[in-house]
Amino acid sequence: MFGFIIRRTLAVIPTLLGVTIVVFFMLAITPGDPAELLLGERATQESLDAMREYLGLKKPLYIQYGMFLKRVVQFDLGETIWSRQKVSIEIKERFPATIELALVAMVISSFFGVLFGIISATKQYSWFDYVSMVGSLIGVSMPVFWLGLIFMLLFSLTLGWFPMSGRIGIDTNLQVITNFYIIDAIITRNWPALMDCLRHIALPALALSTIPLAIVSRMTRSSMLEVLRQDYIKTAKAKGLGQMKIIFKHALRNGLIPVITVIGLQFGILLGGAILTETVFAWPGVGKWLYEGVVKRDYMVIQGGTLLVATSFVIVNLLVDILYAVINPRISVK
Repeated sequence: MFGFIIRRTLAVIPTLLGVTIVVFFMLAITPGDPAELLLGERATQESLDAMREYLGLKKPLYIQYGMFLKRVVQFDLGETIWSRQKVSIEIKERFPATIELALVAMVISSFFGVLFGIISATKQYSWFDYVSMVGSLIGVSMPVFWLGLIFMLLFSLTLGWFPMSGRIGIDTNLQVITNFYIIDAIITRNWPALMDCLRHIALPALALSTIPLAIVSRMTRSSMLEVLRQDYIKTAKAKGLGQMKIIFKHALRNGLIPVITVIGLQFGILLGGAILTETVFAWPGVGKWLYEGVVKRDYMVIQGGTLLVATSFVIVNLLVDILYAVINPRISVK
């Protein structure tokens, strides 16, 4: 097992190197002059030349890439053009909000997706199976931003159950320790702040969870149907084992292997694909920060945010591979 983990971890290194190459050259060939963006349109030619020299823009691309890679290794991603703050500091402040939102959305989609998939597989062609599959199709088809606006209109404006935007109320006092507000509220035993955080995260997490919930539900159903047709399941039934024991002790462990892949991929997508959800609900995460960077043409923000999202996706897939080996030890042997 240890050797398998080491091999998979080492295999991530060339992938991350490829990510840095793609991110760097993608922005290198993008129209626009970073020096002019930093200094403004009224900057003199001498100032522009000095800034290009400082940024290394006059050097060959391979030297620029080497300088960029050195900064990435040191976690020095430059400064944002508009706020003049280090990109690494803004990522440190905003990434916990994105992780918190993605985790809550993934917990919702994984729990209900697996549950609905199991029930649909064990009760194939029942009314629940048909309703679940139609609901999954609808969930995949609905745009997240549209669903978010509907949730705001229904649950915030009409019913008044949840706040429309933000991460915490302006009148709520919370001692920030980890930048994960839910964890901070639990650590400090600030239960009113915890309830306020949960009310704020409910609608964006629910909107963000719809697509992965539908995908996980359909995948769980397909995987469980295939497993339930295996000979060892028929043998377990012949021995007189109860249905719940057959499902959760014998079938589910093998049925979850492809489902874990989907959950891992969806979580990686949520970390980078929460841009629309965070923008609609004014959630102060990396997604909204990236959107603002694109609008303002802030190259440093785009470069740092894209690199962060891609790296997160690679790391999540590494963890999924390791979890594979835990659930099915034959994978690590092979």
